[in-house]
Amino acid sequence: MIITFLTDFGLQDDFVGTCHGVIATIAPEARVIDVTHGIRPGHVLQGALVLANTLPFMPSGVHLAVVDPGVGSGRRALALRDGEGRLHVGPDNGLLLPAAERFGGVADAHELANADYSLQPVSRTFHGRDLFSPAAAHLAAGVPLDSLGPPVDPDELVRVDIPTPEVGQNRIRTVVLGVDRFGNAALNLGREHLEHAELAAGTRIELTSSGERFYAVSARTFDDAPRGSLILYEDSYGSLALAVSRGSAAQLLRVAEGSEIVLDLTVR
Repeated sequence: MIITFLTDFGLQDDFVGTCHGVIATIAPEARVIDVTHGIRPGHVLQGALVLANTLPFMPSGVHLAVVDPGVGSGRRALALRDGEGRLHVGPDNGLLLPAAERFGGVADAHELANADYSLQPVSRTFHGRDLFSPAAAHLAAGVPLDSLGPPVDPDELVRVDIPTPEVGQNRIRTVVLGVDRFGNAALNLGREHLEHAELAAGTRIELTSSGERFYAVSARTFDDAPRGSLILYEDSYGSLALAVSRGSAAQLLRVAEGSEIVLDLTVR
């Protein structure tokens, strides 16, 4: 059985390795695929979007995700099954739901409340080790989902707020959903939002960011524009994004996750 693993733990501490050890102890036959441990600390929205974007490229199995700023609070710990039978384990803070919705929505959800399938005592601050990793490992080893704890109404699960763009005839107010290590800024914008604009490659677009005006060129690849040029392109997950050819759009525009950008589509 495959277990995919996504967190905001980073790699400089022992957190990821410890969770791997817990999984290997309970389910030594399971194969763990590390999606990323580089989610910005506590950024649930970023984790949810990365999880939703990457799981279609992962084998069906158990999908363990921990971005959990509410650890130790009253938030629930969950295991759920989506409409296609994939299993998801993580906190009830909205992290799991966009991915589950890619596979038919939540068919069945249970709270992790059965002490037989956790490490005891459960730390107040490391549920990744004591609750989530054991639950994922037991599921991978064949333990039924409903053995982990009582059912939870899927309609009662916490949902993450994914911002939507404000689309006008000639102006679009958009938000940066994430910035990768190359400085490319993914927007909450898809090609469907620009259908009326017919932005062919090479089209010049004015945008406003951090109170300053910039000009971007609609492009298909990073090499479609001269070095240092700001480009608007469709990224590998189908979202529109801003990049600088051989540079960093985030640095040029002074943006981060949550920053607002306004596109003016009247400029050519």
